[in-house]
Amino acid sequence: MNSSRPYLLRALYEWIVDNNCTPHILVAAEYPGARVPAGYAKDGQVVLNVSPSAVRYLEMGNEALTFEGRFGGVAQSLYVPVAAVLAIYARENGEGMAFELDEPEEGESGEGPSGDDEPPRPSGRPSLKVVK
Repeated sequence: MNSSRPYLLRALYEWIVDNNCTPHILVAAEYPGARVPAGYAKDGQVVLNVSPSAVRYLEMGNEALTFEGRFGGVAQSLYVPVAAVLAIYARENGEGMAFELDEPEEGESGEGPSGDDEPPRPSGRPSLKVVK
């Protein structure tokens, strides 16, 4: 059976946006194949604002999320394997869902789409509210 994670991510994203909130995802930045702004990662994780006003060309497929975002004023293409998404939540109230880290499948490499730019790390850290 297919993983439910990509379906839950799409549903929660839509629910968060429909409620006029800002969807954020927590990503395991060092997951094989992930291409995220490493300069923004802390403790191997990075929080990304994936609201319609913050990203362009968002595609939420069954294998990965792809989109273009701006970091330090520079547009970057991001590639996030669905298995690397640790949580999706609304910035305003913390409502959302957390996931366990899926181990990479055999044959997955650390080779994501190419790119060597590392933007500077932002200050501050958002908090994640666990929903019961």
